[in-house]
Amino acid sequence: MDEEYRIDYIDNPEESAWGIIGRGVGSYNKQQAGDNAFRRLCYALRGDDQEIVGGVLGETYWEWFYVDLIWVKDDLRGQGYGIQLMEVAEAEARRRGAKNAYLDTFSFQAPGFYEGLGYEVFGVLDDYPPGHQRYFMRKNL
Repeated sequence: MDEEYRIDYIDNPEESAWGIIGRGVGSYNKQQAGDNAFRRLCYALRGDDQEIVGGVLGETYWEWFYVDLIWVKDDLRGQGYGIQLMEVAEAEARRRGAKNAYLDTFSFQAPGFYEGLGYEVFGVLDDYPPGHQRYFMRKNL
């Protein structure tokens, strides 16, 4: 008898669901394109009290660096910490063999910041969210 399957909504997916699905996609991708040498990358900006007041999260794979998130606490913006975070993250990505970097940002976030670091727009989604744009940017490392 054939097994039946169902699709369930998981309100708060546990790491196991993410892991199973991610490993499945990763296995298929490896068969098609070879080992991606995936590694997460994280740098945190901390104050004297060790509180995290900023940071950058990303991933390196297939000789690319993906900048997933970067954040600096509001009262510390404009003081160069974002630039420093990007510089150390890009340096680590290059050390790992990345030749390029990419990210996405919204028009109300920091496209000018990234352009100042040498990133160029390669795609735009207009009216996402309504009244704004989502920019996809890349840079040669």
